[in-house]
Amino acid sequence: MIARNIIISGQVQGVGYRPFVYRLAHKLGLYGHVHNGAGRVFIHIEGDAVQLDHFAHQLIAEAPPLARPKLECNEDTEIAGQKDFRIETSALGGAAEVHIPPDMFTCDDCLAEMNDVQERRARYPFINCTQCGPRYTLIRAMPYDRPNTALRDFPLCEDCRCEYEDPFDRRFHAQPLACEQCGPTLEFVAGKERIAQNETALAACIAVLRDGKILAVKGVGGYHLMCDAQNIAAVKALRERKHRPDKPLAVMFPLADKDGLGAVRQYCDLSDMEATAIVDPARPIVLVDKGSRNSLCDDLAPGLGELGVFLPYAPLHHLILADFGGPLVATSGNISGEPVIIENKMATTQLRPVAEAFLHHNRPIVRPADDSVVRVIAGAARTIRLGRGAAPLEMDLPGTLPEPVLAVGGHMKGAIALGWGNRAVLSPHIADLSSPRSIDVLAELADDLQILYGVQARKIIHDAHSGYASTLWAKQQNLPLLPVQHHRAHASALAGEYPQIKSWLVFAWDGVGLGDDGTLWGGEGFVGAPGSWERAASWRTFRLIGADRAGREPWRSAAALCWQSERSWQSTAMDTKLAKAAWDKGLNVHTTSAVGRLFDAASCMVTDLEKASFEGQGPMLLEALAQGPAKAISLPLTLNDDGIMRSNWEPLIAIMQDNSVTQENRAALLHESLAQALVDQVLCVGKTHNFKAVGLTGGVFQNRVLAECVFAKLSALHIPAYLPQKIPVNDGGLAFGQIVESLGGNDEHI
Repeated sequence: MIARNIIISGQVQGVGYRPFVYRLAHKLGLYGHVHNGAGRVFIHIEGDAVQLDHFAHQLIAEAPPLARPKLECNEDTEIAGQKDFRIETSALGGAAEVHIPPDMFTCDDCLAEMNDVQERRARYPFINCTQCGPRYTLIRAMPYDRPNTALRDFPLCEDCRCEYEDPFDRRFHAQPLACEQCGPTLEFVAGKERIAQNETALAACIAVLRDGKILAVKGVGGYHLMCDAQNIAAVKALRERKHRPDKPLAVMFPLADKDGLGAVRQYCDLSDMEATAIVDPARPIVLVDKGSRNSLCDDLAPGLGELGVFLPYAPLHHLILADFGGPLVATSGNISGEPVIIENKMATTQLRPVAEAFLHHNRPIVRPADDSVVRVIAGAARTIRLGRGAAPLEMDLPGTLPEPVLAVGGHMKGAIALGWGNRAVLSPHIADLSSPRSIDVLAELADDLQILYGVQARKIIHDAHSGYASTLWAKQQNLPLLPVQHHRAHASALAGEYPQIKSWLVFAWDGVGLGDDGTLWGGEGFVGAPGSWERAASWRTFRLIGADRAGREPWRSAAALCWQSERSWQSTAMDTKLAKAAWDKGLNVHTTSAVGRLFDAASCMVTDLEKASFEGQGPMLLEALAQGPAKAISLPLTLNDDGIMRSNWEPLIAIMQDNSVTQENRAALLHESLAQALVDQVLCVGKTHNFKAVGLTGGVFQNRVLAECVFAKLSALHIPAYLPQKIPVNDGGLAFGQIVESLGGNDEHI
């Protein structure tokens, strides 16, 4: 008989790890105890040496599916003479190793139980166990125990208490545990009508949906606005009321067939990788081909070839989708551009102009988490928006921070990150930071992350642009500040995700970001590594009028390129004489090298889209149009006096304006030409600089056609290429990149 102390770190809280340890010890006839503390699991175990070795191996090899355990310590200790094995109360202590689990989709066991009329939780909308249910959105503090969750005001009934205290039950210490007698309940509201009984409330909401109306549904991380995805009038009404005329709407499909994807396949064409992404534990929205059999409303994603699809992930969703019997639009319940709404009263007030009925519940949502969005690009499922099910995203850093830091990202696609030691945690998507509520949520989330992880930031890292709302907020916090240039943060986010690559050539292409010289960058190539990026490549600049409005008004970029190349520009919808006069005089004009603005200009020339209803609409339409092979137009590449290789966009203008060439061919030619221009830059920079791999980052590389074209060309030259996978390629990943860039410690380039 010997004794050992074992410490397990990693993601081991909120995933049923202690009950697993308990059952394993009993199975092997071992004695001792287990408890949580400081984000780790501490085990004292006594027994035969061979059995203890087997026990330590099984702790990792047979861990619960959602656990990510690491064996931190396994050392001999004194025998305490234990006569049984027990789970002890969690210990308070330092939280440097805390791991916060994301919200989890309904497991198969709970789903089967919910659908079994003989079970006491039959059709209960909040069923869960240690392997499923909300986590991040209901945890108020650590350690992860019921009094520290949103369920603290729901005392367990006798039956639930028995399950909670039974180590051999799958609900042993399941903190969100509940049932019809003691747990949260639904409330249906439509005008003066109120229904508080679960089944009656569900029936009323199904009637609303079948009647072609819009329903606001409170879920796990916030509200959804739902309507029949096959009802043209309902979808049109949703768009009109939400002031969202064109932006794609996501569709939730009921589970069907063995793999759950039968209903999705009725309407969409899925690759194997897309199918895998849809059923991933994060249950993200996945962008997939609409397919030739799609009978859903064309207005779900007008002008685009893809549709955002996802499966139910909460018990309530499963009940609604199964009872309705078909796909439902499920878009974020918010005021457009703001964070998703989480409070019943706010939803009733702010969503009343959109929704005709509400399905509330009384389980508090502690913090918002919008749905994650994923797209398969270049052979991998890549995060476009980090959210519910995947966040908070915990990452290892390529070095050790000298002090804890808070990074606040950029202005669009807001997200923040907390860094300490060799760890960083990236928050879920917040929203664009233009509204007061977005800033309020950012501030609350900054406090929450520091409280949950037990880390107090001593410095704030922000974008170098002084006008960003995140920068303005940072300057109000009475902490030391570190500005980081926008595109270097993009490059460092990529490098931080692939730390095995030590020297890079990274292309950061997006719509806008303040450069070192005060101009607006967005088509940059950097050589080096975090903290020591050298700008080596870019694009010919052009003068853009009203740059702050250019993202929503593509005509501004189109006109600027034409005027810069001494060509005329004729608008089909407005008189541009005043704009041209201002441009000539340099009034409200900004110099830019942004590839995102080149895409905007081309979209205006090819599709006549002069004003967009959402950021990125024009480039998305161009990508959807790009079909078949095209021969690239050679774009001149010259070495400027500043030592930077610059590609010249001017040869593209004539063909983009040539209406005798089909839109499809012009779109394909644009993508092919820009991809070839990037490869030309790679080859030229490679003559004077050494690098091990090429990286692509920035919002432009959300474009699958462009990214895959670049990958194919570089592969043919045997040059390895990388694109972010876990970290969003767009500004949603900036905060992580800001932390990685700060590790380099080169203030001149930061």
